[in-house]
Amino acid sequence: MSMPDQTILPDAGPVDPAMRGIIKLAVMAVGGQGGGVLTNWITDCAKAEGYVVQATSVAGVAQRTGATVYYVEMAPAAGASAPVFSLMPAAGDVDILLAAELMEAGRAIIRGFVTPDRTTLIASTHRALALTEKIVPGDGIAQPDEVVAAAEIAAQRLVLFDMEEIAQRSGTVISASLLGALAGSGALPFVQSSYEAAIRASGRGVEPSLAAFGEAYARAKAGQNQMPGRQDAPSLAQGVEPRGPDRLRRRWEALVARIADWPEPLREMAKRGLVAVVDFQGLDYGADYLDRVQAMLDRDSAAQDYRLSIAAAKYIARAMAYDDVIRTAELKTRSGRFHRIRAEMSAEPDAKMMLREFLKPGAAEIAGMMPRRLGGWFAASPVRMQALGRIFGKGRRVRTDRLGGFLQLYLIAGMKGWRRYSYRHTEERARLNDWLAEVQRRLPEKYDLGVEILINQRLIKGYSDTHARGLDRYDKVMAALRLVEARNDAADWARRLREAALADHTGAALDGAVATIRSFSDPPA
Repeated sequence: MSMPDQTILPDAGPVDPAMRGIIKLAVMAVGGQGGGVLTNWITDCAKAEGYVVQATSVAGVAQRTGATVYYVEMAPAAGASAPVFSLMPAAGDVDILLAAELMEAGRAIIRGFVTPDRTTLIASTHRALALTEKIVPGDGIAQPDEVVAAAEIAAQRLVLFDMEEIAQRSGTVISASLLGALAGSGALPFVQSSYEAAIRASGRGVEPSLAAFGEAYARAKAGQNQMPGRQDAPSLAQGVEPRGPDRLRRRWEALVARIADWPEPLREMAKRGLVAVVDFQGLDYGADYLDRVQAMLDRDSAAQDYRLSIAAAKYIARAMAYDDVIRTAELKTRSGRFHRIRAEMSAEPDAKMMLREFLKPGAAEIAGMMPRRLGGWFAASPVRMQALGRIFGKGRRVRTDRLGGFLQLYLIAGMKGWRRYSYRHTEERARLNDWLAEVQRRLPEKYDLGVEILINQRLIKGYSDTHARGLDRYDKVMAALRLVEARNDAADWARRLREAALADHTGAALDGAVATIRSFSDPPA
């Protein structure tokens, strides 16, 4: 057995004094997070403190598939010769790692940049979802607890809290918060005033940046780590303050009073659903929603913890408040949206903002807005649908910060009253009735199966291609479910099929689950 080739390195000899005391710092950030600005602040601060410093950067290969890695090496300006700095961080050889988002900290750990013998890991706990998380039909969001657990093991010291929230509150970007956390951690031998001087020298957004820096500095210096977690949705138990004529407000209060008589476990979910459907189509639509939930409540009981009614309250609302062109236009022209975008952009009160919408309705969306018969006539012919797609599917860019562009969407949003006569609404109502009939048919003998069929509404969401793919998954799940509905474990199979449908966007998991069912459902040849 031959031995592998070996390379014999010469004795390194004594270490050059200029190589001692090199501090190696890496920043991982994506576009818009100010990674370059943060790196410049750090290098300016190091130079002011009498250090020689070198900074490099290597961009990520694509959006959200990899952060830009900014790398800084610095050493005291002493010795006869200048230090020889590296261009990129090496695994196991990083003193300080700054991550502008939690999953970037996880990627740094995987790449070996964080080690327990030397690395101070400074990371924000907020999330900017990766593409791989967004394309999953179900909940594809990675678990932050796993990253935190790995960080506690991998890092020598951990500084962890929501730095993005601090930056947004201060009207700046996260680079200022990261710098404050770095300064407060004491990982670099620099005084606070040096960091602040670097921010002032930049000359842009100085006061907001200093505010974010100061708050993050205090949090890090006090060692106030904050574990990530999902925020609970605000409760609607105290009611929504209605606005409008007294006549309509009295009708709204009458609808809310109906919910007040329902069992306590159901009320919160029913109130949320009522708010959604009334916002979507009005008070009559809300009364229809409550009638449908009441029909499920009549078949439910406290012995079953009202699971059927709670699922009905949630998913009937989702089915009734579907996405369409009218809804999209309405959401894009609400005043609250413009205020939110301005706040997210940290725009000054007197700053002008340009807002451009990209709209590309498909043939299905255009046919869906037509009267029932006309839309059905188009939908029945692939040739006619292709013609609609050629006319309307080219895509348009609309400036909603201008009156003309805003009015285009505002007029479409104003078609809310027309919606109930449209082809899309007719199709949605028919599917809603068929879906609920499937549930009722299995009650009371197959109570658990009825609950699972209600939850299957999760599969249908969005509009255009997303909606079509969801409908296709739903139809596959329901078709496979009919093969096993007589079994005692039919409810378990309904859940497995749904989870498989939500597991990946390719549909491979669902196809595998359906094949498994067919393997024991088809009669032997």
